[in-house]
Amino acid sequence: MKIVAVVVAHNRRDMLEGTLDALAAQERAPDAVLVVDNASADGSAELAASHPVVTEVLALARNTGGAGGFCAGTAHALMSLSAGAVWLMDDDSVPTPRALAELERAWRAYPGKVAVASSRVVWTDGRPHPMNTQRPRLFASRTRRRRARRAGAVPIRTGSFVSLLVDGHEVWRHGLPRADYFIWNDDLEYSARLLRHGDGILAPGSVAVHHTKEFAGALDAPGERFFYEVRNKIWTLFKSPAFGPVDKAAYGLHTFATWLRLLRRGPDRRSLARTLRRGLRAGFATRPRPNADVLAGLGPVAIEVASIDARAAWR
Repeated sequence: MKIVAVVVAHNRRDMLEGTLDALAAQERAPDAVLVVDNASADGSAELAASHPVVTEVLALARNTGGAGGFCAGTAHALMSLSAGAVWLMDDDSVPTPRALAELERAWRAYPGKVAVASSRVVWTDGRPHPMNTQRPRLFASRTRRRRARRAGAVPIRTGSFVSLLVDGHEVWRHGLPRADYFIWNDDLEYSARLLRHGDGILAPGSVAVHHTKEFAGALDAPGERFFYEVRNKIWTLFKSPAFGPVDKAAYGLHTFATWLRLLRRGPDRRSLARTLRRGLRAGFATRPRPNADVLAGLGPVAIEVASIDARAAWR
């Protein structure tokens, strides 16, 4: 299995260097490293091009957000680098030296087909990161639980782009991440889409450190980004095949309860309420544009994206 690490970067040069150094220190080295630079202005693309672990830099002419970067990077890894699997991560992710080795070990030990394998995500002090809690599979069958135990893993329903290993065949079957999400919930929708019927595992021995500024969840101080949380969650729950009725009800109730708690305790409740209404309107009134439309004008990678999504749509 040829594993291509895909790192999405935007204006965090120092953090990107830490991520690339961590990839160079892997006991099981990725077979290629692709850095997708989202039009950084701080020399991130130049740093990546000069780093010895990097195979290729895909420099995008405009910032497509994390979602667009993962969409373009996954397509390029499959089409141009012949990836059998893609290892997806942000530029503030620092995988520990055995991270990929443990992902692959659990993947191979699982007595069945794995669509997605996720690392355990911690903060800089080793505590489980509240922003990257992997959602367990509700009502996992005894077969799935038994298979996961044999691999020393846990069955999951969603994963995080902090460190996520995705089978290339599943990308061809189900398409790419939704570029129009821009930021937030793109990994939720994508992993849930791949795992609606496929098997996903959390490999506890694989650890990635998420270097956020604070030990906090994404909604602790969301600001204007709350719009993307709301719109993209509505898209995921109502405009995507990611969840069936039971999961949709469970995650939907949890989501709305979380938003209500945020409105009650938020420092600027009026602003949050306005952003919530705007996100709800956008979520219900629109749906994500095709990836090829979002990434139009970005050169050959837009053609690669269209090719994969067309084949997935045809299937």
